[in-house]
Amino acid sequence: MPDIHIRREHQLGLAKARKVALQWAEEAESKFDMACTVIEGEYSDTVEFKRSGVSGRLIVAADHFDLDARLGFLLGAFSKTIEHEITKNLDALLAQAPAGAKGGAKAPAAAAKKAAAKKAPAKKTAAK
Repeated sequence: MPDIHIRREHQLGLAKARKVALQWAEEAESKFDMACTVIEGEYSDTVEFKRSGVSGRLIVAADHFDLDARLGFLLGAFSKTIEHEITKNLDALLAQAPAGAKGGAKAPAAAAKKAAAKKAPAKKTAAK
């Protein structure tokens, strides 16, 4: 039985959920020195994570995340604090996901505007 179990429902679909999970894994690696492995599946992915004192997995599905973690003896005393931090982090990433998806759609348009702005002065200079 895991020491920590967190389930979060969402409506992102699998592609966007994968992006959230990858961001979560990158943060876990950089902030907590976790070794993360992503195993992609047809209907869900699994992010396995571990480091000294903790191991677990994050199941990534089209409509939910399931995180199970097992804590070692020393970290077990901090299970509530660790669970709170994981929950806060995952909830923050999920809250950003819809805005991030919209922002991602706007980014190419912004890049196109910048490219057009750069080209416009060059054309004016060439016309002189």
